[in-house]
Amino acid sequence: MKMEIKNIKKATFMVLVATAMLSFSACNKDSGTTETAAEEVKATAATSVVKTDKDRILEASAAGKIGNWGLGNEYEILALLAKYDQPLEFLSQDFTMDGFDDDSIALASAMTYNELGLVKNDYDGAYGYGDEVGTIDMNDEGVAMLEDNLFTTAEFAKANPNTVKAFVYATLKGWEDATADPEAAAEVVYKYGSSVSSEHQLYMASEVKKLVETDTEGNPVSNYGYMDEEAMQQTLDLAKTYIKLDDSQAASKLASLTLDDVRDTSYWEAATASEDGSDLGTPETTDVKVQLKWLPQSQFMGYYMALDKGYYSDLGLNVTIVPGGGDIAETTAVYNGTVDFGVTWVSNMISANAAGMGLLEVAQIYQRSGLLLVYKK
Repeated sequence: MKMEIKNIKKATFMVLVATAMLSFSACNKDSGTTETAAEEVKATAATSVVKTDKDRILEASAAGKIGNWGLGNEYEILALLAKYDQPLEFLSQDFTMDGFDDDSIALASAMTYNELGLVKNDYDGAYGYGDEVGTIDMNDEGVAMLEDNLFTTAEFAKANPNTVKAFVYATLKGWEDATADPEAAAEVVYKYGSSVSSEHQLYMASEVKKLVETDTEGNPVSNYGYMDEEAMQQTLDLAKTYIKLDDSQAASKLASLTLDDVRDTSYWEAATASEDGSDLGTPETTDVKVQLKWLPQSQFMGYYMALDKGYYSDLGLNVTIVPGGGDIAETTAVYNGTVDFGVTWVSNMISANAAGMGLLEVAQIYQRSGLLLVYKK
């Protein structure tokens, strides 16, 4: 019904435009200016319809109709607003796209692999807008912050270096398989207890593939889990600028953080240099848990592929994947030892380390931001 109403509105608008054009042409027929007048009408219409991304950001900001969830990637939105000298304010957006649908939000936050698919597609639970929507990409705007990574604590890594290297090796192998065959990866995730429909799971897998294999500049990435110095530094710099901490000691720690305080590339380097993982040493700890940032979905398909294909067990690891979304955040769960590894956005890990958690990134799974602002054309 929603799509039928939209089509009726669109058809009515086109009839009105055509009628106006014909009337305008008839009025000017005797004056010999019909062609010139028609060209002027076309030019005026084009000028009134075409908007730049900057135009849309300024309009939505002035109306107070930019939305975000505020769970760790709001800093990209704040950086975008600052870029265009706008107040650093946004609406609190819920986990549906109803606000976008009913026009209470003009520029709604959407992850490429999740909410954008719900807005565009027409399968069950989606909104079916198709090509009627446009997007503003944080990567293109130069305010991208890196998202899903793999981390542990510096203490655990120091005490269990072989375990960390083996876990990174098997995980990256799982991600390589998942991106090579997103359809198969989506099926595997669905088998392990998908939180969404099979259709949306497949959509997610195809979009996550792009985030894993493309950097913030749009260049292809073949080194899975690579920690790009420039992208990580930009993430840290934006985090320092826009994360606000009430505790004065934590705020001071945040201001002094360097990349060496949040990541160690040595485990990734050892894992990627290995031919088959057999030279990574005997794992010090074999029973390992990794907590995801959210419920089972293709956002995390590499971990499920590694588990399903036996890549963890091949290296002597007994791995349990713990879904996120519970009472304990993944950063806290890793910090207090409930799990050994976690998946989070880099900004969340930076905040945690400012609070003294001593977390350590050992692989960067997503190579670009998946955050967009979506609007109706």
